[in-house]
Amino acid sequence: MDISFKFDPQVLIGSDTLSMAGTIAKRHGSRIMVAASQGPDLILVNRLKEILEDSGLEAIVFNRIEESSSVDLSDNIVELAITSHCDAIIGLGGLKTQIISRMAAIMTPVKINSFELFEGKGAQKKTLPLIAIPTTGMDVFSLADYFIAVDPRNRQVKSIRSANSFYTAIILDNNLYRFLSTADAAAFVFEGFFLAAEAYCSTRANFLSDTLLEKALSIYAKLLRGGSGGINPEGFSQANFLSSLGSAASSPGFGAALSTAINARSPAPKPLCSSVLFPHVAERLINARPEKMARIASMLGGTKGASVAESAASAADCIRRIMTALNIPPNLKSYRISIDRIMAAADAVRKLDFMANSPWPISEEEVFKILKEVL
Repeated sequence: MDISFKFDPQVLIGSDTLSMAGTIAKRHGSRIMVAASQGPDLILVNRLKEILEDSGLEAIVFNRIEESSSVDLSDNIVELAITSHCDAIIGLGGLKTQIISRMAAIMTPVKINSFELFEGKGAQKKTLPLIAIPTTGMDVFSLADYFIAVDPRNRQVKSIRSANSFYTAIILDNNLYRFLSTADAAAFVFEGFFLAAEAYCSTRANFLSDTLLEKALSIYAKLLRGGSGGINPEGFSQANFLSSLGSAASSPGFGAALSTAINARSPAPKPLCSSVLFPHVAERLINARPEKMARIASMLGGTKGASVAESAASAADCIRRIMTALNIPPNLKSYRISIDRIMAAADAVRKLDFMANSPWPISEEEVFKILKEVL
């Protein structure tokens, strides 16, 4: 199969790369909108503001985004960006901040609101220059020309496309990954492994994506073997970037979207939603992609079987053993999530365009079985 792949944004990975934000931002103009997370990131926001001002730029700060925020908060950013005549947007914060920033970058030039964006307007227009400074790492949609977001009107996941790459630059500063020293760190790394594994097993996988994702998976596996106290930010940055790049060359999987759907309708954190889905999705990937699941089992310390099928069959058990070792719960039952609240959202996930790349049939029956198993 021919491979056509274009890699647009500049990516900086390392310690103190945040210091380059002013140099990069000034390429786009003099007035920069900073869309930032709320709360403990205030010190970081002030630091970024000083960096921009030292570069002769004016920073307009919007720092009211929380992980629980509805994405229609992007409407406020668009209004502020238009009235302030901003030349670019910087998204500083976690996953929700990055999603809202992407939406605002699409919406601002065409002056539409978030509901119009969900209805498909503005997707073919040029976006406002966007710089990402993620504090919890890149997601699997960061380097694709589409991403998913939760429509606040019905709390269902929808896909949003753009005519061009979302970012002009991505700054991955290892010093910003404070979550890696918390009790939730293992779930973030485990989620990263899961999402990379799904893209690795996609029907759109190719030589380029396999090369990138195998390296990402091996780094994630090494981080997981180190236990919850053995996670280093350098390794996480590298695996995170390779996984995002490999997913763009291949395709994200069902779990990437379903974890978002469950998180949107429950208090369960997204990394935990992804983690508990992993063994159940893996069981379905074993039959669909035995050779690749055998490699994944080997990375996770599985016993090599007499055949590829036997080696692959050990993958789900390996995943569950690691979850136990890292104190990741096997399900979400402690959150008392009603399957009634999730089923319609899960069915909407099943109908997303990129689900056509799933190597296993995502039928209504299979989705219901998975939800029964994890809820």
